[in-house]
Amino acid sequence: MATPADAQQSLPRVLGPLAAGAILVGCVIGTGVFKKAPAVAAAVPESGLAIAAWVVVGLLTLCGALALAEVAALFPRSGGNLIFLREAYGRLWGFLWGWVEFWFLRCASVAALAVVFADALHDVAKAYHETVNEVIPFWQRQGISAGIVVLLGALAARGTRLGAGVQVVVTSVKVSALVLILLLPLIVWAVPQPNAEVVPDAARFAPVWPTDWSTFSFAAFATAMIAVLWPYNGWTNVAPLAGEIRDPQRNIPRAFIGGILVLIAVYTGVNVSYFLALSSADMTRLGDTPISTAFCARLLGPVGLLLASAALMLSVLGTVGGNLLVGPRSVFALSREGLAPTAFGRVHPRYQTPLMATVLMTAVTVGFVFAVALYTRLSGAGLKSSFDVLTDFVVFGSTLLETLAVGTIYVFRARVKDGRRFRCPGYPVVPAVYIVTMLAVLTNMILTPAQRPEALAGLAFIASGAVVYRVVVRR
Repeated sequence: MATPADAQQSLPRVLGPLAAGAILVGCVIGTGVFKKAPAVAAAVPESGLAIAAWVVVGLLTLCGALALAEVAALFPRSGGNLIFLREAYGRLWGFLWGWVEFWFLRCASVAALAVVFADALHDVAKAYHETVNEVIPFWQRQGISAGIVVLLGALAARGTRLGAGVQVVVTSVKVSALVLILLLPLIVWAVPQPNAEVVPDAARFAPVWPTDWSTFSFAAFATAMIAVLWPYNGWTNVAPLAGEIRDPQRNIPRAFIGGILVLIAVYTGVNVSYFLALSSADMTRLGDTPISTAFCARLLGPVGLLLASAALMLSVLGTVGGNLLVGPRSVFALSREGLAPTAFGRVHPRYQTPLMATVLMTAVTVGFVFAVALYTRLSGAGLKSSFDVLTDFVVFGSTLLETLAVGTIYVFRARVKDGRRFRCPGYPVVPAVYIVTMLAVLTNMILTPAQRPEALAGLAFIASGAVVYRVVVRR
């Protein structure tokens, strides 16, 4: 798998901190903020603990990002965690990251998100055809999902600057929609809505804290944190683009810190607003209904469904586009490291993008769209339950390897003496806080019967990557 000379052309550095930060936010804000609050409420019924889970995971993510920013500034090349794990622990660990990221963290997850987009579009269509059960037939919806993937994949392949520009626009609109949801209770207070089912009421926050703290369970709070890990999943997405960011020593940390602070603020604000219209008990009774839909419908009536569906569609659109822009960089880096066919490590001479790697990821993602659709039709399983299983699986595998990647800061501090690069503030405590807490959460996931199957499946899939590496790559 030697890399030919023509494949060694570098990707151009065209991204500034705003574009890189927008890509991070665009990749991260997907379905989690619209769907995961009921799972958090089920684990911790006290509103204070539920909101604290969103803040704590956000601050932990910031701790991990500060550490990873130092490592990324040391290795400002395409590939991100693949490069960090390989340099710190060896080629096997770099391959395992690429293996897990490509199949599940990218392709399967993006496919599930694209299907959610089509389903949200169907919900909007049904609002205008209330007597029709299936306005857009099932397989047509799968075609829409696949079409969205192909369109956004083509934009990513056409040029990094173009794809990043689309991300800035979509992310700006997406964050604006979430800010509108955040402010909706204040708007309804100021301008009462005739079709509203309820009025905003701070009494729905009760109970805020446990009446008896001796009953507090770390296992329950850890379960809530696992639910919140999915909305924050993808926070490392600046790192794979490090080879295309201008002045990486300054702009990589700016993108990480700015992007994650935006996430913490938006997620916390939106979840505070949810409690003004829905109590913890209300949330746990929602079933498959996204909490954003129930929230907007309660405060605005029928128009709330349209607002919530539009916000969900914009959110998913940005996440799919961001992942199709960032994801191929890992395949590109695998090829450059001799761990994948050389064709995927070539830079297109005109578009200056990893074209073949982008085509591969787009094609596999479209395959997952139709595979999931076929599975749901043959088995009768609902997409929501399959989606929840997939998200827990993705969270376990990604968090485990991301924690190992954050831990590389200790390896490189010992090996590399270079005072010019960005240095993680609060070292060595800040990285340790992230690592110890995340390992405790993952251990709790293995020990909790309801989450154990996904955790064990994640370990099994990582192990299968090790087998592929030993049998195929190291022939």
